[in-house]
Amino acid sequence: PLCSNNNPYASFGATLARDEEQNLWSTPHDVTHTEADDDRVLYNMIVVRNQLDKDSEEWQKLNYDIYTLRQTRKEVRSRWKHILEDLGFQKEADSLLSVTKLSIISDSQNMGKARDILLKLSEETNIFPTSWELSERYLFVVDRLIALDAADEFFKMASVVYPKRPNGGR
Repeated sequence: PLCSNNNPYASFGATLARDEEQNLWSTPHDVTHTEADDDRVLYNMIVVRNQLDKDSEEWQKLNYDIYTLRQTRKEVRSRWKHILEDLGFQKEADSLLSVTKLSIISDSQNMGKARDILLKLSEETNIFPTSWELSERYLFVVDRLIALDAADEFFKMASVVYPKRPNGGR
């Protein structure tokens, strides 16, 4: 990972602020977030921001961009979780959405289908914002849904709950 925490006192809460900076996705203390390309983009934004003077306009703009990206990610994750719970995965939703560097595709033959479904979700629903670049993270989630034979139902539910609007609005 791009972030490492070699501080022996980390467990005592002394690095809480730094942990928040490393919290690139939504789970505190998980440094695996910097493994995907979109995580590296956010991480690099944080590094650049932290090298700037906090009173500068550049720092404020970058800080706003970082906040906006994090909020968008949380919103997308919340949308996915909502659909998973509606499909009956109340207890499993968080684990289905949990993706780390140790995550693997369950069946390589599902990769093409998972990509197709993810692209279809992007093009035919508003589960992702219009400016969203598809995240590798959700490829793993769709793969899990295929393995559970729930991917098609997920797409149908996403189409109902987050329908695509003609003008691209929400």
